[in-house]
Amino acid sequence: MKLASYNVENLFQRAVAMNTTNTEEGTAALNMHHEMNQILSKAVYSPDDKARILKLMKDLGILKKDDGGNWVVLRQNRGHLVTRRKNGTVEVVANGRADWIGWLDLKYEAVNDIAVRMTARVIGEVKPDVLALVEAENRPSLLRFCNDVMPSEGAGPFAHVMLIDGNDPRGIDVAIMMRKGFDIAAIQSHVDDKDDVGIVFSRDCAVYKITTPLGNSLHVLVNHFKSKSGDQHQANKKRERQAKLVAKIYNQMRQDGVQLIAVVGDLNDFPASPPLKALIEGTNLKDISTHAAFDNGGFPGTFGGCTAQNKIDYILMSPELLAKVTAGGVFRKGMWPGVSPPKWQKYDEITTPVEAASDHAAIWAEIDI
Repeated sequence: MKLASYNVENLFQRAVAMNTTNTEEGTAALNMHHEMNQILSKAVYSPDDKARILKLMKDLGILKKDDGGNWVVLRQNRGHLVTRRKNGTVEVVANGRADWIGWLDLKYEAVNDIAVRMTARVIGEVKPDVLALVEAENRPSLLRFCNDVMPSEGAGPFAHVMLIDGNDPRGIDVAIMMRKGFDIAAIQSHVDDKDDVGIVFSRDCAVYKITTPLGNSLHVLVNHFKSKSGDQHQANKKRERQAKLVAKIYNQMRQDGVQLIAVVGDLNDFPASPPLKALIEGTNLKDISTHAAFDNGGFPGTFGGCTAQNKIDYILMSPELLAKVTAGGVFRKGMWPGVSPPKWQKYDEITTPVEAASDHAAIWAEIDI
């Protein structure tokens, strides 16, 4: 069987702030969106909170109009957060969460059509039996992608498609798809898992128990750790907490007698990074990229320029599972390779970065089970 992991960066719709070529502005907008929603959730808005709300609204372009900016929309469903007067002044009139019903939404736009088709083509060429997906918007979108897009790109059918909504409000969840003969025997979500700080997972650590055609059981833990955007210290601490909890979940499964386990997905950091230490060094998990049969295509990374620092997509395996690996590799033809000269072969249809299937490569392992 072939197991693969692929960050598809959404299939049909993506937040404008995440889909822009101006990553600095997009990241700033995402951070302001997060900060403002945190303030809006408070029971009482202090004078400082109200001043900050107005500042964030101005910076996001929605001070004069709820949908006036490029990145977000202010939803005022019942009651009002702000009053805009004819003289041009704007005042926060809600004194807390109970005074109004609403929130700050991100704006979305369609993903480039060529990019959608190239994503399907990558999957068609990799030919996974079990495919873990990162940054999928929802299960209906996955079904539409499988039924309407993949056949035209030679990707073939998947018999099972499953996505459990996670903690990220932007529609970037983790999912799994399986060919006929591979069945989901059990699912466990960890969206509500907490440590001393609070909720741990940015999306989820979804655990799937999969039965293979030969009757073996494979447990796949699909993850998408906190990105490096925003405050670097806080982002690092978040990934560290996530790595520690995944390590704890894995070690408990080992104690319970489970042998064939894969931890897969986008961990948003390189193997030797301090935030991943608990998972990489604190367990007996082995990175598929260290296997003698693994082909990295001449580049150590899986994201962007594919440098060693950009090795952020993983298939980590229990020793028993790694012993069954016969081949593995990185598939980059759906990525933008640069132009002077291009680093790797791409699909001919990809003529600009926006037409690329993803900024990530697909990573795969052939396993004899």
